[in-house]
Order: sequence, then C-alpha cells, then structure tokens
Amino acid sequence: MKVDLLTKIRNAIKNGQVLVSDGAWGTFLHAKGLKPGECPELWNVEHADKVLDIARDYIAAGADMIETNSFGGSRFKLEHYGLAERAYELNKAAAAISRRAAGSDHFVLGSIGPTGKILMMGDVTKAELYNAFKEQAEALAEGGADAIVVETMTAIDEAVQAIKAAKENTNLEVICTFTFDQTVDGDYKTMMGVSPEEMATAIIEAGADIIGSNCGNGMKRMVDIVRTIRRAAPDTPILVHANAGAPIIRDGATVFPETPEEMFQLVPALMDAGANIIGGCCGTGPEHIMAIQRAVNTKL
Repeated sequence: MKVDLLTKIRNAIKNGQVLVSDGAWGTFLHAKGLKPGECPELWNVEHADKVLDIARDYIAAGADMIETNSFGGSRFKLEHYGLAERAYELNKAAAAISRRAAGSDHFVLGSIGPTGKILMMGDVTKAELYNAFKEQAEALAEGGADAIVVETMTAIDEAVQAIKAAKENTNLEVICTFTFDQTVDGDYKTMMGVSPEEMATAIIEAGADIIGSNCGNGMKRMVDIVRTIRRAAPDTPILVHANAGAPIIRDGATVFPETPEEMFQLVPALMDAGANIIGGCCGTGPEHIMAIQRAVNTKL
C-alpha cells in the first residue's frame, strides 16, 4: 500500500488506511556483524550500507513506514560508549539512512527509546531529560524523519518529557508507545506500575498524536491491550509493534516462536480491537511484515 506523504500519518488513518510498520532491527544488525557491547547507532556512520540494507528489506516486504536506527541514541545512552557528544550526528545519520530507503512514498519514524535514567530516583532532572530528547528529536527531523516515535516507555514522567521535547522543537507528528506486562490478575501494567488507561490519558494530554504499545507481548495479548487503550482513547490512532510471541529458550538461545502465518491469523482481531498501525518488534523480520501487510489487505 502506497501512502501519500503530502498528508500526515493521522490523515492517512482518517482516510481509512491501516498502515503497516516495520519489524525488529537489533537481530539483523547482529546478523550483519554488530558485536556484543558495540554501539548500534555508531553503525549509522561506520556501516551505513548495512543499516540501509535492513531498512530496504522492510520496504521491500511491504512496510508503509520504517523506523530509524536510533533507539539508544540519547546522549545518556551514548555516553556508555564515549559518544555522548556525537548524539546529534548519529541521530541525523540514522534518519537520513531510513529516508533514503523510504523514498518519497513511505513514512520514516524517528525512534527514541528510554534513557535508562529514573526521575523519581534523582538520576536526572526534568530539564536534563528534556534537553537530551530535544537534541535527538531535532537531529532526527533534520535527517528526514516524518514523525517521532517515543517507544518502549514504562514511566509517564520520562515519556512526557520526550513528547514535549519533540512537539515543541519539531513540526513532526509524535507517536508514543509503552511496554506492558500481564499481571497475576490478568490485567496489564508497565514495570513502573502504569496501566494502559493511565498511559493513554497522560500522553495524550502531553501532546502525543498517536499512542500504543510495543514489545513485551505477542499479537494475542496485544489485542487485549489495544481494546483497553481504545476504550480510554476512542478517537486517537493506535500503533502496535508486537513481538513474535513470548520468548523461549531453545538450544541456549532466546527465540521468539510466532511464525509469520500465526501473526497473519491474528491481525484481523488486532484491527477489530482498534489498531490503526501494525508492525513488529522482537523476533519479527521482513517475512512477518509481509504477512501483516497481506492480512491487512485481505481484511480491508
């Protein structure tokens, strides 16, 4: 499905499109030679061709949008590699690579992940968080991103600073997704105790244009999470990046067992629950994205 970049993502959704996003990146970076302990974002300048290959594979699989290799691109994460002062450079390069792969008829989502700092513990101030997210968002915008996706969040206070930094310093739409775990009672909370309903209320108030969930759950559990978010936010577009099922240990390695065909079978239920953008997270690859696109086209 081609998308018109003269309209924003929300307008495409209002026009009845269900958009397909991309899948996991980390697994494929390692498959191309990224070593344990090596900075993934540094590859945006030292191995840009290999990063570009991943982005192009997702476009070829049918994704309407692709993310950027910048999930750990805040200066707080990069300082572990001695690269804090190169944050702007590495994020701009990440967006430029995905922009090159996306061309003029696919969206680029500038990825911003958690910093690893906890406000309530005094690890960092709100101003420090805001400025780090501002730097990252501005660089992604300059590199060619169409939207910012603040993802894998667990704490409202950190997510709010990221959303505000992106909204106040770029003209891009802002997506925000949280990662939930199922509790013993059968409902869902983040590791910081945030429910889907609390997430939806807080991040919409902060200015998020699109909300949702990524990682932590396969398609089946994401159906329940999306239903809960949709009840709390009946009019806000919802994005889901689901894992390929729950991880299992096989031959000493962590694997995600859900096949592309199994994801294909669950997409209609996810759409019925209220998802407007569907993609993958851990364990998913181009084959999963191809299956999701096929399911969306069949359902529509």
